[in-house]
Amino acid sequence: MTAQARPSTAFDGKGFSGPALRTFFRIANLWNLSVEQQMTLLGLTARSTFFKWKKDPNTVLPKDTLERVSCILGIYEALQILLPDEQAADEWVRRPNAPPPFAGRSALDRMLSGQVADLFVVRQYLDAQRGGWA
Repeated sequence: MTAQARPSTAFDGKGFSGPALRTFFRIANLWNLSVEQQMTLLGLTARSTFFKWKKDPNTVLPKDTLERVSCILGIYEALQILLPDEQAADEWVRRPNAPPPFAGRSALDRMLSGQVADLFVVRQYLDAQRGGWA
């Protein structure tokens, strides 16, 4: 293969960023998340960046942010499958849960730790509940 014919191994989030952010903001609205909660889930500390992204979601997101949004989308999808009643699915994230990943806290509490790993744990738990990969 010539250098030009080699497939790129570098990740380019440009094509994913806009749809990912628009979908994240729709889910955040359904879950009634505050600006601070949305910022935490996105891994942001600067309000200016958050509002810039909200105004123009066609920005190119960092890989870490795309990973966070991917987890949120997976959590949302799993809840829609597990709880076909849309309102129940959207409210589940705020309800206390007894299983070990939550220890009586809500999934949202776990997700708001600020760590990508906690988003992954919630997604993994829900995927296992629906019979998906764990």
